[in-house]
Amino acid sequence: MSARASRDPTADHATVVTSQKVREGRAEEYQRWQDRTNAAASEFDGFMAADVYPPGAGDPHEWVAVFRFSGVDKLTAWLDSGRRRELLDEAQGLFEGPPTLEVLRGGGPADEAAEAVTAVISHEVRPGREQQFLQWQTKALKAQEKMPGYMGSELFKPVKDVQKHWVVVFRFDSRQHLDDWLESDTRRTLLQEGDAYFSSYDVRTVGSAFSGWFRFDGGPGGGVPPNWKQAMSVLLALYPTVMVLTLTVGHELDALKVPAYLGLFLSNVLSVSALTWLLMPLVNKALAFWLVPAPAPGRGRRVHVVGAVMVLLGYLACLAVFGLITHTLLPH
Repeated sequence: MSARASRDPTADHATVVTSQKVREGRAEEYQRWQDRTNAAASEFDGFMAADVYPPGAGDPHEWVAVFRFSGVDKLTAWLDSGRRRELLDEAQGLFEGPPTLEVLRGGGPADEAAEAVTAVISHEVRPGREQQFLQWQTKALKAQEKMPGYMGSELFKPVKDVQKHWVVVFRFDSRQHLDDWLESDTRRTLLQEGDAYFSSYDVRTVGSAFSGWFRFDGGPGGGVPPNWKQAMSVLLALYPTVMVLTLTVGHELDALKVPAYLGLFLSNVLSVSALTWLLMPLVNKALAFWLVPAPAPGRGRRVHVVGAVMVLLGYLACLAVFGLITHTLLPH
């Protein structure tokens, strides 16, 4: 659990975590609305970033949107703005109920690897029990630190006139390790003890976009690689897969006059299957030294550079090979 001094330049940064249960069948409408909302927020003073996380395994309809501003006053100006109220009025039919939100004051953004699996837990602390709650939270933190995959946590106090809940954010290196903690007997016992200090709590989790393709529980460094490494690795496997399917299956489907929408669907089924069960495990194994490097003082930057160069060379090799193939096979 981190404590930040007032001289910390991030001390007044503010983040709002919004949870929204989208009605079944309305996900595409919601995403378009959320894009408009993100664009509107970006026009406000102090806006820093916005991220949207799709539903996880816990609730297939719960979307999480995170907005970060350079100060609580700037975040509050957005939350209380007429423009945001207009957008919420537009979206009334999209949600099963009113969105819930927590405002987190202070704390710098986590590094990319730490964002792999994050849990946000808000507590409604009983009046007069704040000190006991803090002591209980310290006890819970010590138990968390002993769990495999634990990566860190932060406690955010209520913000006057903005946020009444106490919010804890903690991170694990994989969804399995997070679930092991959330479902553990130790946590269950702690929650029973905590009933005396808070009347309710709410748990939400957000994860990495490609986490299903990256599993390194037994790897040299453990955990999940940063999103930019995941994206580069997926592209390294995806591009040749799509090209091969286009030059083979795609031509056959065209010859059979299969409708384009159906042909694209079939190609996507084949490419996703090839990536998930064949190519990504091979790429993960070949690039494990770069995706999740083992701790080694003085070697971190070199490993990052060498791995990135290897992936870029892989891109160039693919472009050269398929450039020659298409030049040979396709009519001029």
